[in-house]
Amino acid sequence: MAIEVRAAPPPLTGPPRAAAGPAPRRRRRGFTRWWHGGGPAAVLFAVPVVLVFAYFSWGPIVRGLVMSVQSSGTAAPAEFVGVENFSYVLTDPLLPTAVGNTFYFALLALLFGFPVPLFLAVFFAELRRRRWLFTVLAYLPVVVPPVVAILLWKVFYTPSADGLFNAALGVVGLGPYPWLNSPTMAMPAIVLAATWASAGSAVIIYLAALSGVRAELYEAAELDGAGIWQRVRHVTIPQLRGVILVMLLLQLIGTMQVFTEPFLFTGGGPQHATLTILLMIYNYAFVDGDYGAATALSLLLSVVLAVLSATYQLATRRWSPER
Repeated sequence: MAIEVRAAPPPLTGPPRAAAGPAPRRRRRGFTRWWHGGGPAAVLFAVPVVLVFAYFSWGPIVRGLVMSVQSSGTAAPAEFVGVENFSYVLTDPLLPTAVGNTFYFALLALLFGFPVPLFLAVFFAELRRRRWLFTVLAYLPVVVPPVVAILLWKVFYTPSADGLFNAALGVVGLGPYPWLNSPTMAMPAIVLAATWASAGSAVIIYLAALSGVRAELYEAAELDGAGIWQRVRHVTIPQLRGVILVMLLLQLIGTMQVFTEPFLFTGGGPQHATLTILLMIYNYAFVDGDYGAATALSLLLSVVLAVLSATYQLATRRWSPER
């Protein structure tokens, strides 16, 4: 008996696919299409904005670079002096004092002024009722004009026994203290007033960041028996790490440029105990009339702050939330 052998049927496949050719190139946007698509109108609106921004933002910087190498005074015409202004500033005997006082102010503000807004924000976030009232009270000092606030604090710092702080401390047998008249107490007193005036803004920023923390994290921590300090340490601080790093950098830059408080409280005294770098720049420009030295010291301060900011970014990169 013959056995018929049949060929296997061909596999089921779809229609033959065409050979893949090169990917179609995107059509470039030609000048005609840009012209008819509103390009000239966009440029017409953008150019004035860019020019105004460049004039008011980069213009003073360029002008400062030019003035730093000129002998610029109030009466004599400007003359090119090269690096003479920088040499004069760097050899000023008051510069080490001003630099030390500036870093001292920054250190005190970092140790005492930086944790206070964070603590207040965490405390307000834990409140169940009348949180808005405490938030308003914390932000109220920011609304007060700085000059008015400083004049008010000068009354509080009256060195006699009738001063507000001395009278309050006298109840417990302390004082009276000279406050702003003492070379050792003047800077801490200024830091206290500056912290009171600026803490409200940081509190608002921290509260806004805390509103973005997921409530499930706190609920899980409470179920695990964590108290308030454990929740702050293991939930709040890690979630606010990015905001804390940015606020720390901004406070560091701001405290290195302190001017208003030393100028209005003590004018740099007593015995140059509160003389800061920006106060020296002010004295160069508006007391001595030497704008060249003032701009030279300003540029040196800008370079130091730029290097300090870059170093801070590199040092805290591994703590950033993106990593």
